[in-house]
Amino acid sequence: MKSNKLNLFSLTMIVIGLVIGMGIFRTSKDAAQAALTPTLFFAAWIVGGLVAFCGALTYAEIGSRYPVTGGYYKIFSYAYHPSIAFAINCIILISNAASLSGVALIGSEYITPLIFGSGASDFIKALIAMSAIIIFYGVNLMGLRMSSQTQNVLMIIKIGMLMVLIASLFFPSLYNNTPIQPVDLNTVDTGAILLSFGVALKATSFTYGGYQQTINFGNEIENPKKNIPRGIFIGIFVIVTLYLLASYAYYRVIGFDELKFPDPDSPGIAAIIAEKMFGQTGKIAASGLLFVAVLAYVNVLLLSNPRVMFAMSEDGILPASFKKKDEKKDVLTVSLTVFAAVCVIVLFFADTFDKILSFTIFLDSIGMATSAATIFVLRKRTKHLDGTGIYSMKFYPVLPIIFILTYLFVGTVIAIKNPEYAIIGLSVLAGFLILYFVVQKFKKNKKQT
Repeated sequence: MKSNKLNLFSLTMIVIGLVIGMGIFRTSKDAAQAALTPTLFFAAWIVGGLVAFCGALTYAEIGSRYPVTGGYYKIFSYAYHPSIAFAINCIILISNAASLSGVALIGSEYITPLIFGSGASDFIKALIAMSAIIIFYGVNLMGLRMSSQTQNVLMIIKIGMLMVLIASLFFPSLYNNTPIQPVDLNTVDTGAILLSFGVALKATSFTYGGYQQTINFGNEIENPKKNIPRGIFIGIFVIVTLYLLASYAYYRVIGFDELKFPDPDSPGIAAIIAEKMFGQTGKIAASGLLFVAVLAYVNVLLLSNPRVMFAMSEDGILPASFKKKDEKKDVLTVSLTVFAAVCVIVLFFADTFDKILSFTIFLDSIGMATSAATIFVLRKRTKHLDGTGIYSMKFYPVLPIIFILTYLFVGTVIAIKNPEYAIIGLSVLAGFLILYFVVQKFKKNKKQT
């Protein structure tokens, strides 16, 4: 009888598919701007990959010990007080919305120069990103779905563009040989170096996102004790290699100083390399294809996140209205509308990618650290499962501690560098905590009457 469980190859491909997104076509610029030297720039990519490996293994064990449908919020409810589960799950949804807005903005940065030429304002770019979200909100509201075949084609576009970037390394004539402005780290205090590295790590953390979804298949793997660590290690190793090669291509072809501060009127960094390789046609093709790939990502998040809100509503965490569904079109009308609205609101208040990146990663720092910390609770409560074939990571508790401390470090760096986003993030968290107790009190009074 054929097993329906995932084998090593399938798991590895899933890990790679979850992580490789649109960030690599933008965040190398942000990491370079933050890094004082190329060494710090590449260190941020390597450390980000190691942290992703620690996180993926941690989430795989969480999913193996507590295999439930619904992801984070049910595990939060099991491990923490319901108020914390409610508040953190809500900020994770807002973080997902901000991430969608950020990726939409990446796409608009590539397509805007083709439509409006040079000199387009941040407002115009944000407007195009909003338009993409609103259009796909309408598409989903009508019950239309992108087929899995279409999504696969768009995944091939992303991988193909990544291969084009890496291929540029084989053409030394394209290299930018302008000397890099040297920075002697011996003359810089340790705090400034740490701050530089932390801000660069913020950008790479966004690019490595997605591995946390290993929480959803920890119990569905053939021979989990061996295949989970192997599949995650191979997957993350492939991703780190691809990201390092792509970033090295940016470094060699565009140049480190030019990567830090490219011409404001130039296309996105991937299109710059495509233009050097294939001329004006290459720039236009790369910009168009990447914008199309961005639209696919927008569609997927608009499809998936309302389902999380629906599940939270079914458990009474969100109001019953979030369960409202157009049965004929199979559309979660209220959840979809609220999620799309949050995406647009984020773009309205944070109209540049750097602002959205800081806000998203600060919220992620809270969500990642608290979700990974559930492993300590689960280990105690599920001791009876040890030795029953579930996945248990080696080097516990070192790996989850490294993961949690890294995200606390990144969150602290954002609080120092961009305190306004830390204040907004903490205020939103506090607001949801207060809202939980207000709603509970209202329910209690209603029952009594």
